[in-house]
Parts: sequence; C-alpha cells; structure tokens
Amino acid sequence: MIVLRQADVFARNRLAGCIQETDECFCFAYNPVYLASENPGAVSLTLPLQTEPYTSHTLFPFFDGLIPEGWPLSIACRNWKIDQANRFGLLMVACRDCIGNVSIQEVDV
Repeated sequence: MIVLRQADVFARNRLAGCIQETDECFCFAYNPVYLASENPGAVSLTLPLQTEPYTSHTLFPFFDGLIPEGWPLSIACRNWKIDQANRFGLLMVACRDCIGNVSIQEVDV
C-alpha cells in the first residue's frame, strides 16, 4: 500500500491521529500516545477509540462532513484551485481551522 497524502488529526489541540489517502483506500488511526493519555476522546462517535486503524474506500463521513458546503465550498475550490471531487485535498486545505474541536494539518509524505 502506497501512501499518497497524509494529514495529522488534532482533537482539542492534541494530536489524536493520522488520516491517509493510499493507492487502495483511506486509513485513519489513533496515535498510540493519544490513546495512552489521560481521558482521550474519540474524534467522532463513528470512529470510537481503538488501536487498530480504520479503513474505507471512500473518505470517512465524519471527515467529509468537516468540508464546507455551498458558497464557502465554491470559494475554497476557486482559491486553492481544487476540484470539488477532490475531497481529501479539500479536507487538508479547508479544515486547518474548523469550527469545533477537530482540525486537520497536512503532513509531507
């Protein structure tokens, strides 16, 4: 499996995990240090805390739901020259500072 793109996932400004786009699927895994910390919280009810990575052939609905919709999506696509169908790319650029307690930060692979 080849990692194409990767981003760190922060929950309440703490590194909670990593999401990857690979040549086969999308993967999300919680950071072991985060899991061992005091009172770690799941980033989503649909992604409960666990040591095994989650995989999906589509972007996880929770992460897809962080991407703006409507006119803010149009502005993001135009400003960053990203196709609306490139959901992982939009996640990395438009969700650096989301509303709520989760943020995404691109990592070079």
